Amino acid sequence: MSNVVISDSIKYIGADDTTLDLFESQYQIPHGVSYNSYVILDEKIAVMDTIDARKGDEWMANLETVLAGRTPDYLVISHLEPDHAANIKRLADHFPQMKLVLSAKAKAMLPQFFDIANLNDRCITVAEGNELELGSHKLKFFMAPMVHWPEVMVEYEETEKVLFSADGFGKFGALCYDDEWTDEARRYYINIVGKYGTPVQTLLKKAATLDIQTICPLHGPVLKENLGFYIDKYMTWSSYTPEEDGVLVACASIHGNTRAAAEKMVEILKSKGADVVFTDLTRDDMAEAVSNAFRYSKLVLAAASYDAGVFPPMEDFLNRLSHKAFQKRAVALIENGSWAPCAAKSMKAILDTMKSLDICEKTVSIKSTMKDADVSSMVALADELLEK
Repeated sequence: MSNVVISDSIKYIGADDTTLDLFESQYQIPHGVSYNSYVILDEKIAVMDTIDARKGDEWMANLETVLAGRTPDYLVISHLEPDHAANIKRLADHFPQMKLVLSAKAKAMLPQFFDIANLNDRCITVAEGNELELGSHKLKFFMAPMVHWPEVMVEYEETEKVLFSADGFGKFGALCYDDEWTDEARRYYINIVGKYGTPVQTLLKKAATLDIQTICPLHGPVLKENLGFYIDKYMTWSSYTPEEDGVLVACASIHGNTRAAAEKMVEILKSKGADVVFTDLTRDDMAEAVSNAFRYSKLVLAAASYDAGVFPPMEDFLNRLSHKAFQKRAVALIENGSWAPCAAKSMKAILDTMKSLDICEKTVSIKSTMKDADVSSMVALADELLEK
């Protein structure tokens, strides 16, 4: 069990997973991930969520250690996604007198995952503002639909001023790695929750009414200090506001000629004082590329034409941006083609499905390899982009 310390009464019983290669079967996690779960020990005992099946035995052992022979009265179910809910039936079967505390939507969805005997009798369905007395501790429930599933709720423990934030304020990376929070939290938020900015803003408004001294998420570290920093980041990310004034140059090149033009664009932009990050969409982590597109205020897309459209890595990138509600950015286009350049048209067609994008009027269209005239066009394009 991790040596995470919350308080004398609130215990951490989660587990690190350092061997999983892809989170949700698509996001690279070189430093793994933590599955967090907690126990509130009082006159009544509440277990706060379970964890992924991959670490079920370790979690159960951690729980038994903390219980020290006592029996939990409640299992609070914040979120039914399997990385947090896989052991619900196991715990329910092990402690048949324990009640399940959950939202109405979670109760309706629960039988889709598990066959739990006498489910109606065992469930305590809670709604917005309901409270659960544990003794000296009291849980207050706040519904958080579509953050990022419809059944989600968060819990505020009033005595110790702890917010159990479900997937909110989570990050990639196992707790045994002392990673800086922001980059992996941003990559986690944008790719997992990013589509649902409006529901996150609604939840943040609720949180603003509470005196929060500790945030206990379902992934990543427990947050106890400088909470305003983390909340401000979530306000920025969920409002789709650029986090930094800078440029991401995203390139999808087949044989290297488009990459050469993209790298030249990086050089031009830097010469004009811009903060620039480059990503090769054919090789770099796509989730990080998406995260950086949201991080910066401007985006340059440089892609080869392919099959009367755009090279698939760029198409994939743009579709991912669309799925995550990409908006409020300035965008510049560079295309390459040997006989019928068409990448820009295809990129613009996808961009046009997004809202509040300021697309540069100029487009640089390269024929096979970059020429001096193309460089001059890129200088003009850089000027137009940086003026936006």
